Amino acid sequence: MQMCRKGITFAQNFEICAMNDIPSFNSLIVQSIKDNWLLDALTDYKGSTLQYHDVARKIEKLHIMMKAAGIEKGDRVAVCGRNSAHWAVVFLATLTYGAVVVPILHEFNAEQIHNIVNHSESKLLFVGDYVVNIIDPKEMPHLEGILNLPDFSLHTCHNEQLMNAREHLNQLFGEKYPRAFRATDIHWHVDEPEELCMLNYTSGTTGFSKGVMLPYRSLWGNVDFCITQLGPLLPKYSKMLSILPMAHMYGQAIEFLFPFCSGYHLFFLTRLPSPAIIAEAFKTVKPSLVVAVPLIIEKIIRKRVFPKIQSNAIKILLQMPVVSKKVKERICQEVYAAFGGEAYEVIVGGAPLNQEIEHFLRDIDFPITTGYGTTECAPLISYSDYHDFVSGSCGTPVNHMEVKILSPDPQHIAGEIVTRGTNVMLGYYKNEEATNKALDKDGWYHTGDLGTMSADGHIFIRGRSKNMLLGANGQNVYPEEIEDKLSSMTMVSECIVVQRGDNLVALVYPDMDEVKEMGFTSTDLLNIMEQNRQQLNDVLPPYSRIQAIEVRKEEFEKTPKKSIKRYLYK
Repeated sequence: MQMCRKGITFAQNFEICAMNDIPSFNSLIVQSIKDNWLLDALTDYKGSTLQYHDVARKIEKLHIMMKAAGIEKGDRVAVCGRNSAHWAVVFLATLTYGAVVVPILHEFNAEQIHNIVNHSESKLLFVGDYVVNIIDPKEMPHLEGILNLPDFSLHTCHNEQLMNAREHLNQLFGEKYPRAFRATDIHWHVDEPEELCMLNYTSGTTGFSKGVMLPYRSLWGNVDFCITQLGPLLPKYSKMLSILPMAHMYGQAIEFLFPFCSGYHLFFLTRLPSPAIIAEAFKTVKPSLVVAVPLIIEKIIRKRVFPKIQSNAIKILLQMPVVSKKVKERICQEVYAAFGGEAYEVIVGGAPLNQEIEHFLRDIDFPITTGYGTTECAPLISYSDYHDFVSGSCGTPVNHMEVKILSPDPQHIAGEIVTRGTNVMLGYYKNEEATNKALDKDGWYHTGDLGTMSADGHIFIRGRSKNMLLGANGQNVYPEEIEDKLSSMTMVSECIVVQRGDNLVALVYPDMDEVKEMGFTSTDLLNIMEQNRQQLNDVLPPYSRIQAIEVRKEEFEKTPKKSIKRYLYK
């Protein structure tokens, strides 16, 4: 069957599906469960494993509880906790019931969680063992019940039918399926493309909360692209390691929904994923694909790879044409091993990868690539396989999406990146004003990002329009470009550039491990930063030079995708 129609956008072929051609997203979930009934599906790292038939049984039991609680199609069900197999089960159960899932980042504080539950009008809330200790049920009076993710037990309940169903769940399940539950017994909600399936909140703060309304077609568009483009390149029974928060669209779509719908075996890091734990998990799981934010990649390279290869002997060998190729191959093997040794490629998203790290990885022919997306597109906008990766870019528009640059010269003059297609949201929940600003009358979503696009369709992010600074002589200054250079300099762990009057100032959090190891004093550190400032300014145009570097004693506050919350430091 011809699924999609073709079209042309600026310098790039694209494929956008007509809405009536889009199949049910839930059908992907159901088919994967049936096809992989006896295979391993979800594993809590160093914990228990659910096979696909176990997932199906748990989904069916949650459906029984939802029905008893009076949950109807379109009602909201919230889930807040660290990544886990049961988090995934709740998410899948909500979609296949026909309710609207509200994933909440477990890193939000109690007030933010209360705000999202209330704003979304959720009727049920599933919480992890950390979250349950910080929330106050009295602040969420409209909930029918709060359930614990580890065992689906009731924490708080205002619904007698729900209480009775939970108490007699196995009995009710047995009565419904007296001859055991089989794949042929699956008869779950068949969704329509435009039907709302998720509210994903970009913030938890009252007044700033924007609940992104995502229809089933948005999830289908992302997963279909991954299955079509990545699926053929990975082993049939691949393993995937879920590191990024599943409440965030990047981790949810690429590390969870795509592999589950492909019949892969998912491993969840159920605790705070420190670099040491992540490195250990890579070696144990040996994932077929690595999906990460830049911070994870950069820390692994700087802490576990650079110390091994930056000896004088290696540097000398790299300068010798006869042996440099073999040395680079050996270095590439070291880096490859750090990610488990079996990954087809490493996909970086959520923020730009540091140019020094990117150039190093490209120089040793490591399979690295970068994608680009937003919550409003669930999330994919662009991506390229590492064979087609262009340094500094974030790929070409994905299937089902059209991208253009609002600029008189898109190849050379940065303009706002806008996109439209299957993946784009319906709008912001209860926020018509924000919706009208983000979505124009022709269906283009205005990302707020600035970029250029090459003749062959590769997109280059130049910065956020709201981050752009105005130089003293009226020139546009993109702080991200300065920060990329500064972050590669001596003793710099994290940095941002802010404007103070007519001056540009860099705020730096040093590499405190190295500072302590070297025994540097505060004065030594200030002298190092001043030297960094001078070296940085030597490579910057006059209008974007840094007037001062301020050293911070604490790390910057970050978003769940580990980018710095800039607005706190302006």
